[in-house]
Amino acid sequence: MASLMQSRLPINQDLMLMQKGMLMRKVRSKCWKKLRYFRLQDDGMTVWHARQEGGNAKPTFSISDVETVREGHESELLRSLAEEFPLERGFTIIFHGRRANLDLVANSVEEAEVWKRGLWHLMDFVNGMDQQERLDQWLSDWFQRGDKNQDGRMSFQEVQRLLHLMNVEMDQEYAFHLFQTADTSHSGTLEGEEFVDFYKALTKRAEVQELFENFSADGQKLTLLEFVDFLREEQKEGERAPDLALELIDRYEPSESGKLRHVLSMDGFLSYLCSKDGDIFKPTCLPIYQDMTQPLNNYYINSSHNTYLVGDQLYGQSSVEGYIRALKRGCRCVEVDIWDGPSGEPIVYHGHTLTSRIPFKDVVATVAQYAFQTSEYPVILSLENHCSWEQQQVMACHLTEILGEQLLSTTLDGLLPTQLPSPEELRRKILVKGKKLRTLEEDLEEEEEEELESELEGEQEADPEPEAQLESEPQELSPRSKDKKKEKKSKPILCPSLSALVVYLKSVSFHSFTHSREHYRFYETSSFSETKAKSLIKEAGNEFVQHNAWQLSRVYPSGLRTDSSNYNPQELWNAGCQMVAMNVQTAGLEMDICDGLFRQNGGCGYVLKPDFLRDAQSSFHPERPVSPFRAQTLLIQVISGQQLPKEDMSKERSIVDPLVRVEIFGVRPDTTRQETSYVENNGFNPYWGQTLCFRVLVPELALLRFVVKDYNWKSRNDFIGQYTLPWTCMQQGYRHIHLLSKDGTSLHPASIFVHINIREGLEGDEC
Repeated sequence: MASLMQSRLPINQDLMLMQKGMLMRKVRSKCWKKLRYFRLQDDGMTVWHARQEGGNAKPTFSISDVETVREGHESELLRSLAEEFPLERGFTIIFHGRRANLDLVANSVEEAEVWKRGLWHLMDFVNGMDQQERLDQWLSDWFQRGDKNQDGRMSFQEVQRLLHLMNVEMDQEYAFHLFQTADTSHSGTLEGEEFVDFYKALTKRAEVQELFENFSADGQKLTLLEFVDFLREEQKEGERAPDLALELIDRYEPSESGKLRHVLSMDGFLSYLCSKDGDIFKPTCLPIYQDMTQPLNNYYINSSHNTYLVGDQLYGQSSVEGYIRALKRGCRCVEVDIWDGPSGEPIVYHGHTLTSRIPFKDVVATVAQYAFQTSEYPVILSLENHCSWEQQQVMACHLTEILGEQLLSTTLDGLLPTQLPSPEELRRKILVKGKKLRTLEEDLEEEEEEELESELEGEQEADPEPEAQLESEPQELSPRSKDKKKEKKSKPILCPSLSALVVYLKSVSFHSFTHSREHYRFYETSSFSETKAKSLIKEAGNEFVQHNAWQLSRVYPSGLRTDSSNYNPQELWNAGCQMVAMNVQTAGLEMDICDGLFRQNGGCGYVLKPDFLRDAQSSFHPERPVSPFRAQTLLIQVISGQQLPKEDMSKERSIVDPLVRVEIFGVRPDTTRQETSYVENNGFNPYWGQTLCFRVLVPELALLRFVVKDYNWKSRNDFIGQYTLPWTCMQQGYRHIHLLSKDGTSLHPASIFVHINIREGLEGDEC
């Protein structure tokens, strides 16, 4: 099996050395540093480790799990051990999702370079793989697991064990028949291509074959016209169907003769259905497709709470890694809690708790480095400032010096704005959100006065006589100047240099919606605890909607969530709240919903709110929505599942009993869920063929979450995989839903196959 990948992978000197294996130190903490023997397997795609060379090895990671590799000096942990190990010998492997980083120290700088170069080379190869190559890699991983004695061959006994690992419950006689058919060399074992043939026999898709034959006159191919009919009638592609059919045949038909004749074989048809074009998520919603020139208050903004924490709120670790992960996943608003630190340097941690501490300047440097790697739209630093006047000055100095041109320290044009700027106008800018001593108007007025004074000083230097006259005749101080003198005598709680860096996002206390309308300006923003925000939605939902149409709101999790759990952001988005802050380090339903909303629009961290949430005179009430003219009916036929993983890989003998639950999150009347029955002992190719029906009043706010569970009456079902997306980004027709793990990482090739039909209004008896 390894030969399949090796035939495509250009092997170089680094990879050959990695395949021989190397002894390196695995580092988990200042106290935990142990030697391990790491070796790249012959497939070139998986790394295994053992306690020593020749020892009992076990899988460590697959190359497809790796997001990036960092130098030693970029690791907080390795930097803390710099006196013990030279940083040039260390490197860090960063994984997709929330998996902990792997810090390694090689025996020499040269060996560290071999692994870094080799991993980069393999990552480039994986990122360039097509659908078939990804499937080959997945098969190769399974082959490695099933090949117990690592001889590159699979006996029938090993195949039986592998079938259990792969969630296949099969009659032993039938399995042996497939095994013998695939064993063309008659060796009593399966090698590379033979194993692939065995897998293909296992994964025949009868439901896709039937669909193909429904549109194919001869059952062998789809002509161009037949494929156009399918795209028009089933996939609802409309006028673009003829051009799209040609594109898709050219993209997915494996045979050159088929491409030339503009026909699609069964293999090509299946390849299309499993591709991005056959995905449930509309391709047009994947890039930035929304208007990005509207004021900031018109957007939902991907926001993080206590971003520095990678664990719980009481004892968890504070780390710049929290900022790196949040920014790389598209967060545009990150929170920084700053307290007085030793040696005059402010520190970041969760105050009055046992969470660890990190220097504020390290956080600022991390934000400067990672702010715009995922998205070019503005990043908001939400400062929770608990520092003394002196250390606030240090904060202002770090922000100014480290962020440089990235920091927005005055209005875009130097003039007083009439509305918040847009994400487009603020591209690659970092904004400070925090308390401010004065209004923006007063700041700009003072800037004008300072400019005028400097001009006058220039004139006076040219003409010394008037200056002498001014000295001899003391002027009466204006009331404002007197105030300034008073300010100098008694230091304000807030340092003026830090206050000046807050421009468009001045934090103000919330009293009531009437008070905000009468006393606050559009650039002033209030924060609400989840409890306060939810009660306001119930008491005055429409007023909250109108408030959020002209002013930004930030909502944060309750202080009782010491385990870093999350609330459901949906009910706060329903009222138009823009910055609904999440504990992004904690996976689960709530983060699935958050990731689902921000999956669209290029994952840029900004999503335009529906028009009825952008209108300051809106009549919309999130608790009592009235919009039947926009209502829709959704019919989902859940057809089948493919290669579903086990919830717990340690249960070798247990085969899953999968069911599919479809959950809708939106306004309260729309929030509901339905599920299929479960299929017993089949996670490999379960078939349901059940139709679920939903009626939705406000589709513009609805999100769908498809979740696959392993039926278990004791534990109320165990999670297998999920996928969440906005209703407005859903494609109709026969679609595959490619499942994600609890962590939000791909479970390729696990998927469910569905048929989607959306009808306008609430008509019909289907529900």
